[in-house]
Amino acid sequence: MFIETRLIASLSKDEDKLLTFPCKKAEMKKFSCLCVLIRKAKMLKIEETENLSDEELAKLTLENQDNFLYIIERYKLKLFNYVRRISDVCDEDAEDILQEVFLKVYLNMNDFDQDLKFSTWIYSIARNHTISSHRKRRARAEGYAIPIDDETVKNIMIELDAPKAIDEYFLQSNVQKILDKLESKYSEVLVLKFIEEKNYQEISDIIKKPMGTVASMINRAKKEFKKQLNGNVEMNH
Repeated sequence: MFIETRLIASLSKDEDKLLTFPCKKAEMKKFSCLCVLIRKAKMLKIEETENLSDEELAKLTLENQDNFLYIIERYKLKLFNYVRRISDVCDEDAEDILQEVFLKVYLNMNDFDQDLKFSTWIYSIARNHTISSHRKRRARAEGYAIPIDDETVKNIMIELDAPKAIDEYFLQSNVQKILDKLESKYSEVLVLKFIEEKNYQEISDIIKKPMGTVASMINRAKKEFKKQLNGNVEMNH
């Protein structure tokens, strides 16, 4: 049976905003240090974290767990969108998955391999937890669009050598639909490469595949994406 445990998720000048985490009884002791309202005076100030690298922030979190809240603040939107893009869950379930991911990250901070980038490590936890849990969740509505910025769309068009007849608006409107049609192993590497902007080494560390395999998967994924894209163009003409 789950116990609802509260954790400050973001900071405001006027009030502390709370994020709810489901926490098993067995985990309560480990997590109890974050079950009370944390006083801002004991933490780094928000402006002090802006120029810190992820690795520096992780180190400071190991010294004072209160600073974990800044890791949540830095990653909550990135990981929320990532969870939605690699699964078919609805927003509510994506939020649940994200809460569980942050709990796992917090409980495993001491196991962070400092030879890896922190972003690679946290994305790997998010990926593995999403894959293991999303089949139990409700699928999002068909045709639901996850926003992709203009710069990302331009990069995709260049990488895919997309036909000039395909305009950016059309691609922007259809990227998620096409990703949803691809095999998960292909959509996943495309999301990591073009949307999350991870390099081959980072993708290799996240999905636990050799870089040569990652390169082959991305090349194959690009071909499959382009095939689906051309099919969508033909259907709309």
